[in-house]
Amino acid sequence: MAALTLDGYEAAAKERLARPVWDFIEGGSGTESMLSAARDALDRMRLRPRCLVDVSVCDPATSLLGVSLAAPLGIAPMAYHRLAHPEGEVATARAAGAAGALLVVSMFASRALEDIAAAATGPLWLQLYWLKRREAMVELIRRAEKAGFQALVLTVDAPRVAYRPRDARNGFALPEGIRAVNVDPSLMSASHGGRAGESAIARHSKEQFDPSITWADLEWLRKRTSLPLVLKGVLTGEDAELAVKYGVEGIIVSNHGGRQLDFARPAAEALPEIAEAVDGRCRLLLDGAVRHGADVAKALCLGADAVLVGRPALWGLAHSGAEGVAGVLGALADEFTEAMALMGAPRVKDFVSSRIVHF
Repeated sequence: MAALTLDGYEAAAKERLARPVWDFIEGGSGTESMLSAARDALDRMRLRPRCLVDVSVCDPATSLLGVSLAAPLGIAPMAYHRLAHPEGEVATARAAGAAGALLVVSMFASRALEDIAAAATGPLWLQLYWLKRREAMVELIRRAEKAGFQALVLTVDAPRVAYRPRDARNGFALPEGIRAVNVDPSLMSASHGGRAGESAIARHSKEQFDPSITWADLEWLRKRTSLPLVLKGVLTGEDAELAVKYGVEGIIVSNHGGRQLDFARPAAEALPEIAEAVDGRCRLLLDGAVRHGADVAKALCLGADAVLVGRPALWGLAHSGAEGVAGVLGALADEFTEAMALMGAPRVKDFVSSRIVHF
């Protein structure tokens, strides 16, 4: 039976998943302060509805980098969906396609890119971390292009994986049978070796992620693909301006779900500054603590073109596979459409900065 709210999917997932897996999905870095701060930032904002507007027809549809979306909604890149359900990213892709939503696939997906693409009927982007072995990145890009992926998302807030106390306490490593099937196994071995008091995921990032990259390296990536480039993890106007300067087509304003820099700005707090810096020159997405359709409305008012949801998609997957993910996306889309009607904002473009206040 479908849950009525995202809280219901969360409760079901917590009950069904093994404790170390649940902690890996839900945990934050350092003091875990950012897990509540991101939600608090959205809760400090209030919407300003307008009255006596014809809302007999509300249209949540939009477009993003040349693709149509049924609503300004997508799924953020998260690794190893098979931790939540045996079908993993294939089930997620089916659900996203049925909902007309964007799916951003992690380079550490637990299903093959080609299988995910075959199951998808909606837009697909591929997320990348910058590896020391650049040829491995190029191979992934070539496969993604051939499979029909439509953009690349480079995560820029993770030169290494931050200390995550839950994973360290659990000595978390990938369980038997779960692996990043799209990456050469020789690059992934550290993520499988559990050690008491240490996260295998963090150890793997120290071995394989390249912390020396700079803005100048984007040119190397540009020369190897014609796909649009989106940067994920930007939290300042200065970096947003540089992204535009270097020809980036999109920015995902994100603090990595509270899993990287502890005490960093919540994405919703950073978004207005970034929207002002970008001034319409590239597309903006918000990723961070979206739990209700009203959060989508708030993000649009702050300057986003769309939002991405992370953990709730995995809750739905753990609940009932593709059906559960579809339930999560459907709930958010329905709530957003209701917010459109009650705000007197029947079109996505009606969500502007004057429609929101901070307190």
